[in-house]
Amino acid sequence: MPISRRKFIQAGTLASASLMVPGFLKGFEYQGGVVRPNGHKVLIVLQLSGGNDSLNTVIPYRNDIYYSSRPSIGLKRDAVWGLNDELGLNPALKGMKQLYDEGNLSIINGVGYPSPNRSHFRSMDIWQSGSTASDIVTSGWLGRYIDNAGSEMSKHSALAIEVDDTLSLAMKGDDRSAIAVRDINQFHRAVTTKYFQRIASHADEHDEHLAGYLYKTLRETTSAADYIYDQSKIYTTAQTYPDTPIGKKLKTIGSLINSRAETKVYYVSHGSFDTHAGQVDRQTRLFTQLDEGLTALVADLKKNNMFEGVLIMAFSEFGRRVAQNGSNGTDHGTAGSVFCIGGGLKKPGIYNNLPSLADLDEGDLKYSIDFKQVYATILDKWLGADHRKILERKYEVLSFV
Repeated sequence: MPISRRKFIQAGTLASASLMVPGFLKGFEYQGGVVRPNGHKVLIVLQLSGGNDSLNTVIPYRNDIYYSSRPSIGLKRDAVWGLNDELGLNPALKGMKQLYDEGNLSIINGVGYPSPNRSHFRSMDIWQSGSTASDIVTSGWLGRYIDNAGSEMSKHSALAIEVDDTLSLAMKGDDRSAIAVRDINQFHRAVTTKYFQRIASHADEHDEHLAGYLYKTLRETTSAADYIYDQSKIYTTAQTYPDTPIGKKLKTIGSLINSRAETKVYYVSHGSFDTHAGQVDRQTRLFTQLDEGLTALVADLKKNNMFEGVLIMAFSEFGRRVAQNGSNGTDHGTAGSVFCIGGGLKKPGIYNNLPSLADLDEGDLKYSIDFKQVYATILDKWLGADHRKILERKYEVLSFV
């Protein structure tokens, strides 16, 4: 006998969890024992939410304009981690400096897009959709990668995971989407409750009704939960991760990668970096958490000989203005720096120069690299896709991988 509508609503919390995995799960039921193929490459996208100030991240510590523009928040020359004669890293990024020294970090400067938008929401939509500033696109660049990956991505329910409670636009495709999971154990417990199992077991009885899609998604979510849960138990790390939100998220990702999960794309957010006031203390705190988490993750991957097949790309929706404001902070700007971390970089180090501080666009840095060039490079050279199909136009690819 079909489950009543009232009983279905009583399982609302569980149903909402399942709605994070539409389309993508069609036709798959996890049977266990899946082995990741050789040559498998993994992408981790790390979103620095809120508009990170790139000038206090990659610091032009010999530039007088930098210090005259930031008399109280400019980071002192003897405090930064020197990268070359002109640039240094924020002092909170000690582990990133080590990655740089080891040839595992590429810093791409002046990344932005034409006609930049300074709204958090709109600029994040532009970055996550991989669109131009004038286009309104309702799918994400990684979601469209999932759409275009064919049988490789459709055969399995957890090949793209966002470690969070909700799914970002970047991971939503037109036909398929990724899955959002913050706590693997909690997710698995949720889909194995009595109500969830009873609803899922009656999916076939509702295929012709409006609720049929929801019932099928519930059943398929169970498959995803089983796979992720089983994979997470294969590898127990001896690596100590920081007990912070970003540390816990990166530990989840490290556990799945080291268990040889088939997942190809992970997405994680950290912030907020919206430093209108008291910037130095806030950015230091956030960078310390980030640096400690990334240091633990890289160490964990290296111990298991997995680092060569992992690329981490960190971005923010925009940079900040060059001049500080009256609250010892910075306001919304334009271009910023993108960090790429991995064991397979072709051009580590400083990829290109910072934009000129003497040639600004109404107080903002001028971009020199369109962020979609970074995406195109990752899609073509790392994920083995055709960026023209996903970004819907051709971009010049870069040489960091």
